[in-house]
Amino acid sequence: MNWLEHLTVAPILIPLVAGGFMLLLDGRNRTVAAAINVVATLSLLVVAIMLVALEGGQNAGGHVYLLGNWPAPFGIVLVADRLSVLMLLVTAILGSATLLFALARWDKAGAFFHPLFQFLLMGLNGAFLTGDIFNLFVFFEVLLAASYGLALHGSGPARVKAGLHYIAINLVAALLFLIGASLIYGTAGTLNMAALATRIAGLPPDERLLFEIGVAVLGVAFLVKSAMWPIGFWLPNTYAAAAPPIAAMFSILTKVGIYAVLRLGFLVSSSEDDVSLLFGGNWLMVGGIATILFGMIGIMASQEMAKLAGFSVLVSSGTLLAAIGYGGAAVTGGALFYLVSSTFAIAAFFLLIELVERGRAPADDVLAVTLEAYGLDDPDEADDSGEVGIAIPAIMAILGSAFIACAVLLSGLPPLSGFVAKFAILSALVEPTRGPTESWGAWAVFATILMSGLATLIAMTRAGIRTFWASIDRDLPHVRVVELAPVAILLILCIMLTVQAGWAMRYMRMTAEGLARPGAYIGAVFAAPPAQTEPFKAAPVATTADGGPP
Repeated sequence: MNWLEHLTVAPILIPLVAGGFMLLLDGRNRTVAAAINVVATLSLLVVAIMLVALEGGQNAGGHVYLLGNWPAPFGIVLVADRLSVLMLLVTAILGSATLLFALARWDKAGAFFHPLFQFLLMGLNGAFLTGDIFNLFVFFEVLLAASYGLALHGSGPARVKAGLHYIAINLVAALLFLIGASLIYGTAGTLNMAALATRIAGLPPDERLLFEIGVAVLGVAFLVKSAMWPIGFWLPNTYAAAAPPIAAMFSILTKVGIYAVLRLGFLVSSSEDDVSLLFGGNWLMVGGIATILFGMIGIMASQEMAKLAGFSVLVSSGTLLAAIGYGGAAVTGGALFYLVSSTFAIAAFFLLIELVERGRAPADDVLAVTLEAYGLDDPDEADDSGEVGIAIPAIMAILGSAFIACAVLLSGLPPLSGFVAKFAILSALVEPTRGPTESWGAWAVFATILMSGLATLIAMTRAGIRTFWASIDRDLPHVRVVELAPVAILLILCIMLTVQAGWAMRYMRMTAEGLARPGAYIGAVFAAPPAQTEPFKAAPVATTADGGPP
């Protein structure tokens, strides 16, 4: 086995070793911890790029790595296929950008930011790579344990209150996860995802009922993590209260639940009886639509940009759930493109909010709303010299341009990647190949996505006017290049997605088609041979001339 074969396990080992070594420092040397964090995160980015390059042209089954050299379903397997390496790349890019932003000052707000950050990356990468449900639970708990500490990073009453709510909700979700996994194992006799797909049809009726209950409980745990309505009420306040780089990194956490629904849903529904974690598709689609509507209401009602970004995460999750629930390779491919674009855009928006609001007083938003509600104009807007308007400093022009880019991406306006993603979903929804019942669902999703874009545009325009055009006196924010760079990187990546939309959409379509036909994934897991090792040879025992011991 050459070193390239070990790339699959590297996204787990690198943050594990880095985080463990930083814990040995016990917070005594922040400079060394920060250096280790940067090296480890950039290494993860390099590994993710290499895995995408290696797996992008492979068959849909991907590469299977046998931990302990035990074949499936007896041993633990890691599977690097197109979907998992795509999520690894998104995580590595997001981690690199948010870490760069945090190094300006936010990493100093707590003692263990750097090891917690690496353990969060480890949990995310492990969840995307693992091939069995139990280790999915393990990596979920690793990333959640790290996220608990990061949600409270920086302290403050608002963070503590929201963080405790976040911990309580996720502990309940973890309990549901464990109950569902236990029921599935008790009936199917395995938690290997590929093995489950082959055993469902042979279950007797009484065990089949328990299996379906376990699947339902497990699905609820995934949907809690995906923040589907009505169990996603906790998300906006938690994300708005978190430190900006943490909130930006958290924008990938809801996508872990989406990933689990995609991965397990398509595998389990490959059986003859079509038992699916997607709840028959229609229920997931209805839940996604409800999540979008709830997010729209929150977006329109939000007077703080942090809350606006938090509700945008809900709209993003709802759009993905509705598209996945509707089904079809074309819709799923567009949803995967939207996943990448919306994750980068929301993360950039969270980082941008902190820069924009740095020079604002807490009462500025209230004053702006009051002036707007009563139609009052600022007397300083026009003076005796006849000059009208205000001069915009350079830093505000830069931040305003970035804000416009985020608004265009989140609302789905042309020409950026948000429009390409939504257009791919909407065009696939109206393909004349579905029956009358399915067409009603398609038009419901179609109309909801369009309305969410309009609501986002209105809310972002209102927030932009209050922030950049209001004539309330404020201090100009002091922004470092190291803080502007991550925002620029994420927005440039969205522009690159637009320019290379053809290549990216082909990759997403191939990924969706591979999910819809999981036979290649199942075959790759069971066909992976253990690595050939040299047989053990005992060392020769020294003897005397007569054959006895020396």
